[in-house]
Amino acid sequence: MHELPVQRALAQVRALRRTGDHAAALALLNGLEREHPDSGLLWQERAQSLRSLGDVGAALVAFRRAVELNDTLTGSWQALRELHISGGRLGDAAHAAACLAKLASLPPQLTLGSGLLHEGALDAAETVVRDYLCRHGPHVEGMRILAQIAVKLRILDDAELLLENVLVRKPDYHDARCEYATVLAQRRRYLPAQAEVRKLLRIDPRNPSWRLLYASVCDGLGEHDEALRVYQQLLNESPGDAGIELAIAQVLRSRGNGAESIAAFRSAAALPGGAGSGYLALANMKTYRFSDAEIAHMREAEAASSIVATERYQLCFALGKALEDRKEYAESFGYYERGNALKRAELKYNPDIAERSLRLQAAVCTAEFFEARRGAGCLSADPIFILGLPRSGSTLIEQILASHSRVDGTLELPDLPLLVQQFRNRRADEPPRYPAVLAELTPEELRALGEAYLERTRVHRRGAPFFIDKMPGNFKDVGFIHLILPNARIIDARRAPMACCFGNFKQLFATGHEFAYSLADVGRYYRNYIELMEHWDRALPGKILHVRHEDVVDDLEGSVRCMLEFCGLDFEPACLEFWKTERGVRTVSSEQVRRPIYREGLEQWRNYEPWLAPLRSALGSLADS
Repeated sequence: MHELPVQRALAQVRALRRTGDHAAALALLNGLEREHPDSGLLWQERAQSLRSLGDVGAALVAFRRAVELNDTLTGSWQALRELHISGGRLGDAAHAAACLAKLASLPPQLTLGSGLLHEGALDAAETVVRDYLCRHGPHVEGMRILAQIAVKLRILDDAELLLENVLVRKPDYHDARCEYATVLAQRRRYLPAQAEVRKLLRIDPRNPSWRLLYASVCDGLGEHDEALRVYQQLLNESPGDAGIELAIAQVLRSRGNGAESIAAFRSAAALPGGAGSGYLALANMKTYRFSDAEIAHMREAEAASSIVATERYQLCFALGKALEDRKEYAESFGYYERGNALKRAELKYNPDIAERSLRLQAAVCTAEFFEARRGAGCLSADPIFILGLPRSGSTLIEQILASHSRVDGTLELPDLPLLVQQFRNRRADEPPRYPAVLAELTPEELRALGEAYLERTRVHRRGAPFFIDKMPGNFKDVGFIHLILPNARIIDARRAPMACCFGNFKQLFATGHEFAYSLADVGRYYRNYIELMEHWDRALPGKILHVRHEDVVDDLEGSVRCMLEFCGLDFEPACLEFWKTERGVRTVSSEQVRRPIYREGLEQWRNYEPWLAPLRSALGSLADS
């Protein structure tokens, strides 16, 4: 009834195994893995073939990988139990037996739903689990599975609520608490996430997974020394772990330890599974220059048939940057184009929906709409929002303002998007509720939302009267910002269209910014952004200060004085020497804002002009503005 595509392909593998042709079965599985790299069923089949061939060690590794990907595979757990007993590993055998007992205790419908989830059939999994819960009422495992589905769909507020309910019913469910803390961290709610992980570590201080999560959360809170201490302990216990090496390198980079972070990234790139992430991180340092040997290694790794898609496009972006630095622009663009195409193929981005969403803001949030709500909201003037598109110089503006004695620099804070998220649709196929739902909010509710924002962001402040919230995508929600915080300052960081758009096209983002992976998409999105910003200027005259990156480069002091005056701040010379300000910077511009203003990047896009016709066409009349 819920047959998966991989199951049809694995039927051929089973047919070969039945005839005893295990070598042919393994060869077929190797080909299937490129299409289904995260299928536990595939790894279970591989393990069974290896076991039949007598390769017990490889079979054991494959069975372990199968249950890592899909922990509902009773065949793999049974095989692990038997192999561990025969090898004298009684503790591991007992763990496998406990997992089998847990699966046997679950309603079959929930086991099926969990299996479908792990094999990537999210819609089918949700249907099965919701049907069970509707028939039988709340069940902690059912709610946990729904939370896991919500995480896959990036509906993190649903996942958080579901896991909260699981823990109310079963406070000692440690796996659920770990998932809850992980969701909080993904929502950048680092302080409550840290509290949850500490509860787990009081139970088992040596658990490596919990310690890894704890270190990540400490890093998110800016507690870099504590994060490094724990990461280093974990690396000492698991030398050669590329993921931990990368985490250490990222913390060092955030702290401004350039040479140490470069050494750590290079070390990670040389480890199995670390090439894509390691070399991409080095490329993101912008000032790093790759050696001939590193470029040769990247080319070889990217061309390998066995490489997974994620690592392939990571290497494509890194090679694009490496060859750009060598002025080999045609080949550089080829890699950028290939990396973007691979990433775009993973996404479900619909430019029509994105455009419609932005235009809804203008349709609802009119001058009359705001006039009718004059005086509502929280009157605090503490926040300074820096917004716009990525790669527009927002990190530079943030660093300049954060150099002022009365301003706290923070991070790209998630708190405003989280407040907005409660009003958005849970599913993309539903009619949009936001922003029309804003008309239903009372003045008291708007004030409470503003106060909630200030309370949530307090953990990132260090006592200055003002603080910066530099989340670029907040440009979509200027209307919401004004309603809940009418006295907040808003700065639009803007860069020339061709330079900004191509800068996005060259960047592989960790999450979000799905418009960036096509020249046509990013050009269209830039047009929509300009259209919305022009609407905000009409609806809220004088509310937004537009700061062009080119103006900051050409006239630093004049631009700084203008920004400080807009924010109600006296001039301080430290803002002109922003690169001397010591603070953690987590964006890909971290190295650039730690040195004086430079002009080299303003016209770099022109080196690629022969290949940018789709971008120029999408921008239309804006292309030369």
